[in-house]
Amino acid sequence: MEADPSTHRGLETPTSGLEVPIGSKPTPPQRPKENPWLNLVFNAVLPGILLSFLSKPERLGPMRALFVAVSLPVVYGLYDLVRRRQWNMFSCIGLAGVLLTGGIEFLKVDPFWFAVKEAVVPMIIGLAIPLTLGTRMPLVKTLLYNDQVLNTARIETALAERSNLAAFDSLLLHSSWWLAASFIISGGLNFGLARWLITAPANSPERMEQLGRLHWWNWPIIFVPSVGMMMWVLFRLLKNLEILTGLKGDDLFHAQPAKKPKA
Repeated sequence: MEADPSTHRGLETPTSGLEVPIGSKPTPPQRPKENPWLNLVFNAVLPGILLSFLSKPERLGPMRALFVAVSLPVVYGLYDLVRRRQWNMFSCIGLAGVLLTGGIEFLKVDPFWFAVKEAVVPMIIGLAIPLTLGTRMPLVKTLLYNDQVLNTARIETALAERSNLAAFDSLLLHSSWWLAASFIISGGLNFGLARWLITAPANSPERMEQLGRLHWWNWPIIFVPSVGMMMWVLFRLLKNLEILTGLKGDDLFHAQPAKKPKA
């Protein structure tokens, strides 16, 4: 007896009251989504407030205020790791920056080197994006072409069917360079802003107040434009994926589970 040809087309067949496409893989459980508001509060807003208002000698003092401020990205990053089983990139960057800040404050170096520190982290990320393209974990896939958001298996199948895998590699290369440019520009802006705001000696209350102002100004001057450029790169990537795959809009993303009707 010949096999039912429908099994080769992935058509649905009833099994125990459920309809599952033959040969398809079960949809992996979705991780909880990152909360952008908590990310903003714990990695930027609260550290800035603490550095601004608790660093005076009659309050916590400079070093204690710095210690409390640096603990917030750590606590939130660990909480997010437990909740989503995934490292929070912004908490890791915030922690690295804060540890460097603590080292600079402890060594009492010239404010110029603090400005260098502000530029180093985003510039390293920017340079790493194109350099990791040939590795197993390219950063552009972590930041933009991420399986937690996009249905990469379906996209790559559609690309192969249309013989557009080479064109996709070219698209990913261009997206990498645009993304790298956004981080490198951010690093330059970080340097200029730190040189403008950080002038007081290390470990002084005035220095901690300036660090607090730096945290506040980072968002409207640096973070918002950088995120805007990243969103433009993502939008460009999605529009070109639609052209290369023939998929439209929501077809590029994982299907959302249907909501159960209320009793």
